[in-house]
Amino acid sequence: MKILVLNGPNLNLLGLREPELYGAKTYRELEAEIRDSAARLAVEVEIRQSNHEGSLVDWIQESRGVFDAIILNAAAYTHTSLAILDAIKAVKARVIEVHLTEPNEREEFRRFSYVSLGAEKRFSGLGFGSYIAAMEYLAKGRDSQ
Repeated sequence: MKILVLNGPNLNLLGLREPELYGAKTYRELEAEIRDSAARLAVEVEIRQSNHEGSLVDWIQESRGVFDAIILNAAAYTHTSLAILDAIKAVKARVIEVHLTEPNEREEFRRFSYVSLGAEKRFSGLGFGSYIAAMEYLAKGRDSQ
């Protein structure tokens, strides 16, 4: 199984940005945890991050036929981007939505997710564990096929 992990705006600032919400671990530490879990689960991962909506849309479109699934933390674009939703629908990708925090327990404007309209499942509020839970979910599905 080959998984594309896409991260949206400001995730590159993990460890600096609002550590009371997102913790003190850095983006590099997140990447390392994802890679370690992928090795344990015997899945391939490619990890990308961009602060630009168009880059995320391009990567979703380019994933077709290359990756089996996408783990997507669209960050703030979760709540604003019809373009990302349209890309997910266009490529009919298996998308698992992840968030470090629980959006439903935060500001009102964070409670609606365009990504959820196209995602198969969502893991949130588990910190880095949201990514691990998403990979485990996908790997388990692979084993039952």
